[in-house]
Amino acid sequence: MKQTIELNINGNLYEVEIDQRRTLLEVLRENLGLTGTKKGCDEGECGACTVLLDGKAVPSCLLLAIHAQGKEILTVEGLAQNGVLHPLQQAFLENGAFQCGFCTPGMLLSAKALLNENPHPTEDDVIQAIAGNLCRCTGYTRIVKTILAVAQSNP
Repeated sequence: MKQTIELNINGNLYEVEIDQRRTLLEVLRENLGLTGTKKGCDEGECGACTVLLDGKAVPSCLLLAIHAQGKEILTVEGLAQNGVLHPLQQAFLENGAFQCGFCTPGMLLSAKALLNENPHPTEDDVIQAIAGNLCRCTGYTRIVKTILAVAQSNP
């Protein structure tokens, strides 16, 4: 059954007609063309589809889009503002905290959720925050160090 819903994504309102069984991941990628959110395992295990929902990191592959109504959704496309990369994006770039980049959007959003909640995390806090984000290319060392560096630059 189709239904029209309104989603607040990256500060913009989108009205979209969807089948009620569609996940937020499907709607982001297929209906709205926001392909920064990646489809990985489709089971909420890999973190590739991570978005922020009211500031909390969630796997968009497990969330029905209809349940995201009335909430603020942030995707990787919404991190940069006015053509300026978010400090996490800039730091990932400068420190080579990625290789193939497939996991990077989810890593960035998980890191942002952590820093929103805890601006000065420990290394263990960072490791715990990104534990749901799998990366098959790196050993996580640069990712963790980069997130800690951004946290240390916070006032």
